[in-house]
Amino acid sequence: MAYMSLILNPGSTSTKIGVMEDETLVFEETLRHSTEEIAKYATIFEQKDFRKEVILNVLKEKNFDLKTLDVIVGRGGMLKPIPGGTYAVSDSLLEDLKIGKQGQHASNLGGILAKEIGDELGVPSFIVDPVVVDELAPVARYSGVPELPRTSVFHALNQKAVAKRYAKEIGKSYDELNLIVVHMGGGVSVGAHKKGKVVDVNNALDGDGAFSPERAGGVPSGALVKLCFSGKYTEKEVYKMLVGNGGLNAYLNTNDMRDVLKAMAEGDEENKNIFDAFIYQVSKDIGAMATVLEGKVDKIVVTGGIAYSDVVVNAIKERTGWIADFQVYGGEDELLALAQGAIRVLSGEEKAMEY
Repeated sequence: MAYMSLILNPGSTSTKIGVMEDETLVFEETLRHSTEEIAKYATIFEQKDFRKEVILNVLKEKNFDLKTLDVIVGRGGMLKPIPGGTYAVSDSLLEDLKIGKQGQHASNLGGILAKEIGDELGVPSFIVDPVVVDELAPVARYSGVPELPRTSVFHALNQKAVAKRYAKEIGKSYDELNLIVVHMGGGVSVGAHKKGKVVDVNNALDGDGAFSPERAGGVPSGALVKLCFSGKYTEKEVYKMLVGNGGLNAYLNTNDMRDVLKAMAEGDEENKNIFDAFIYQVSKDIGAMATVLEGKVDKIVVTGGIAYSDVVVNAIKERTGWIADFQVYGGEDELLALAQGAIRVLSGEEKAMEY
């Protein structure tokens, strides 16, 4: 049986939607929202009706019959920490999306809109592997300061999707494998996947790990404390240094690795130095996760937009290829990953998780 799904992926100034027949994309649209439109609403939740209307209008313009849908899948938001999997949008999950249990983010609307549209059509609604997926081993939570436990916030949807894709391609279960998954996009996350659980991963949103195009990653903590209390910067300004204006942005005024590679090819020494530091830090994180898996690594899986670059991947291979062989999946296909999560439940391959 073929499953027809509507996928909803809300971002801060856009809503990406797709219709999938099983794993085949029927069509997709990125619906842009102006700053003025978004500014009308005091909270993320108040945007719900506006975004829903835009979504339904586009589907109507395409003459798409909503009654052909079997499931609605939304991008998961800032819920409480939960294990990975596909979750039915229950009342308790819906409430935590509305209040923003761990923060206000446009992705919270994914499950909210999926539930509302699904209920109107009489079909199930799901979210899949939100960024708050937390499967950390107890030992990984200790930081050295009891008030500052390490937390799991990372590219869970894409990391889990490519890990399961690799397992399927080699005819094994994800639960059988030990993998190091490296996501390199605007942020960088490196996760240790041990028998189907991400037992350690850097906080890719605002925590430790390698710097990325837009994020500072782990910085010297003592110096950061002094910076915070120097009186020169507000809390908001310091946070922006770490998230948004950090990493490549801070050093080179670009968040595009392609700009760095182009400048390197033209002989620019500063870009070469920053590139080498990026490779060095990502490689260190891979090495750390190899120790988490006690050296038993079946594959290093590399994904995200930066993984399209052979120059980047080969440089990381030079430092870490002795740990395990590489499998590269460039980019990230969130629409497909969300559809696959729903299909695994509808087909009986997995059970829906309870929130």
